Amino acid sequence: MSDKAFVIGVGMVKFGKPGKSDPYDVMATGAGRAALKDAGIDFKDVKQAYAGYVYGDSTCGQRVFYELGMTGIPVFNVNNNCSTGSSALMLAVQAVKGGMVDCAMAIGFEQMEKGALGSKYDDRPNPMGKFADTMNDLQGFAQAPPAAQFFGGAGREYRWKHGTKRETFAKISEKARKHAAKNPFALFREELSVEEILASPEVFDPLTRYQCCPPTCGAAAAIVCNEDFAKKHGKADVYIAGQAMTTDFPSTFEEQSMIKVIGYDMAKDASQKVYEQAGLGPEDIDVVELHDCFTANELLTYEAIGLCPEGQAEKFIWDGDNTYGGKYVTNPSGGLLSKGHPLGATGLAQCTELVWQLRGQAEQRQVEGAKVALQHNLGLGGACVMTMYRRA
Repeated sequence: MSDKAFVIGVGMVKFGKPGKSDPYDVMATGAGRAALKDAGIDFKDVKQAYAGYVYGDSTCGQRVFYELGMTGIPVFNVNNNCSTGSSALMLAVQAVKGGMVDCAMAIGFEQMEKGALGSKYDDRPNPMGKFADTMNDLQGFAQAPPAAQFFGGAGREYRWKHGTKRETFAKISEKARKHAAKNPFALFREELSVEEILASPEVFDPLTRYQCCPPTCGAAAAIVCNEDFAKKHGKADVYIAGQAMTTDFPSTFEEQSMIKVIGYDMAKDASQKVYEQAGLGPEDIDVVELHDCFTANELLTYEAIGLCPEGQAEKFIWDGDNTYGGKYVTNPSGGLLSKGHPLGATGLAQCTELVWQLRGQAEQRQVEGAKVALQHNLGLGGACVMTMYRRA
């Protein structure tokens, strides 16, 4: 058994648009090689491997890891919707902390298609069926992409409850663009004003086009190990202080709330577990990568994970407490909104950014003196994975 799991290597490739990226195996092996180089180890040192992806045939993970080395180790393929990458990371961490192996590797990747997310199978029950039924009961079903209806509906409920301005949601996207402009791995690096964001076509009230994450291709990877392995290789600088996954509670479907449907209680419970494990609270955090698939979800997540009191997200945003110079720097990478959202890669891309931040390697995006970092990765259907990282 190991008390700590250290992240000794991370890597990612520049995210791209569907149809303009390399195939998934090329992207993923690129990220994997970068992580191995960063860790200063060979693939033969890795004892278990976890591959996270949503769209792809079975054993895509083997296809990827075989390019790094065919050492006969266990390779596990993970699919957990938008929280797939961090689910793969959590399994690698459990293998290390449980004493099964001294070193494990997780790679997340996605080769996505153009357009909004949709179901691939229409001849069997849809795993999102109960969510869709609940949404239909609460607000009906429109022509907009389903994901935008889920998160847009939650944002609309919040706006009606608290009188939140439309500009407040757009302000989140403006921040994301400013941060992404300094990230060479991001998909969208052009800055946009609140006015330009609001002027883009409406997708589902209160969301406009520039408040929705784009379909993206990309890959990222992380290598975790126990303390002895980390010290042996001179990499004992960043460790995981807390990690938790939650799935849905009865409140998701029973409380007649779109805010609950899109995972608010999952995030709240996961954050409380992570704070308890780490012995730290929100006030100790310096930098956050959270799941901003839509601006509405970023706003709601501020409150769910305790960055501000419930009902105070609008003030939090306009006070600048979510960016450089404020209380927390949220999504310095540009987040899903601007960095992009290749489903299987997102959780490990968040991990990569936060490790860089804690090492002081984030270049123009660097949060000065960052010592504690928090990651929030959410998937409808559902799963929420949260991880706290600390500089040793």
